Parts: sequence; C-alpha cells; structure tokens
Amino acid sequence: MHSPDIPDIVIHRLPLYLRTLTILEEQGQAITSSHELGAHLDISPAQIRKDLSYFGEFGKQGMGYEVGFLISQLKRILHLSHAWDVVLVGIGDLGRALASHSGLKRWHFRIVALFDKDPQVIGQSLGPLTVGDVADLHAVVSSRGIKLAIIAVPAEEAQGVADTLIEAGVRAILNYAPTPVNVPENVRLHSIDPVASLQSMAYYLNEE
Repeated sequence: MHSPDIPDIVIHRLPLYLRTLTILEEQGQAITSSHELGAHLDISPAQIRKDLSYFGEFGKQGMGYEVGFLISQLKRILHLSHAWDVVLVGIGDLGRALASHSGLKRWHFRIVALFDKDPQVIGQSLGPLTVGDVADLHAVVSSRGIKLAIIAVPAEEAQGVADTLIEAGVRAILNYAPTPVNVPENVRLHSIDPVASLQSMAYYLNEE
C-alpha cells in the first residue's frame, strides 16, 4: 500500500505521466518540462510538479526533467520494474479483447491464465493460453502466486469470482462486470463500466 499521505488521484495520474514521457522518448526527446507535460495532458504545470514532489526531486529548476531518468523513476514508484502476472476470468467478447490487448504486455502486465465456466469455452486456445475451468481458479492462482486479476463476467457472477480470487491471494482487481463488487480493505478494486460511462455522457448531448 502507498503512503496514506499521497492522494489516490495522484497515483492515478502517474501512469499518464509515464505514458506521455515514453512517447516523448520514442520521438527522441531527452529533456521535457512540467509545462510541456501539462500541455500534452491538460494538467497544470504546478499540479504536475506537486504530484512528483510527493516522491522526490526529479528535475532542476530552469532545466526541466531528463525524460529517461523520469521514466525510470516512475516505473520504480509504480513497481513496474518487472512484469506482473495477471489472471483473466470471463472469456466472452470483452474478455477475448482484453486477452489480446497488446498494451498490457508493453506496460509490464502479462495475462498468464484464462478462466471461464462455459463448457464450450473451456479448453479453447487463445494465443498461447488455454482457457481453464473456473472451478480450478483458486488452485491455479494460489499455486502461482498471482496478485492481479481482471474480471469480465456477468454481473451475477462477479462477487463470487472476486471472493475466490481474494481467497487465493489476489490483492488487486480490475472489474469490468456491470455491478459493484465488495472487497476487504487490503484489496485494491477498480471498476470500469463502459455502458454506464456512455449513459452519463449521453446526458450532455443535445438533441439535434
């Protein structure tokens, strides 16, 4: 767990900084500034400097930030210096899309196990992986020490799957099921509901 003195919103912005810096590095840029990062991200330079100051001093006034160095420091802060194994539960259309998401591997997350309860899906190959029976979920996750999970199951199955994952040792869950999931305080949960997001955005659309 991170220091309670660091707001969650700051942690959530760090990957945005890392992604932008990586793009700049790929373009051959060696030095950047809080003003340049802010222009890319629509975040004030003062906010960027404040966010980074929680973790140390990474730049020199009037000289900016060394892109490569700041990338390495953000990876250290976010514990991305090594690859994280991830289990994915629910191999429907969304699950298949997530399993083939190239961005996960690029950013040090590798899906190493797939599970579903549908007999027609169990045993199918998806890339180098074979879909396992969700009945074996606890045994596989606990034996492999997997700490990260993605849930992409129907709403009515989400809590049971989460409970199994947590009992097996998972400590962070990305939930795509369209329902709230309860987890203990020592487990991080982030839920994404694309339909709910679209519904809220529709409020702001004017009828033609």
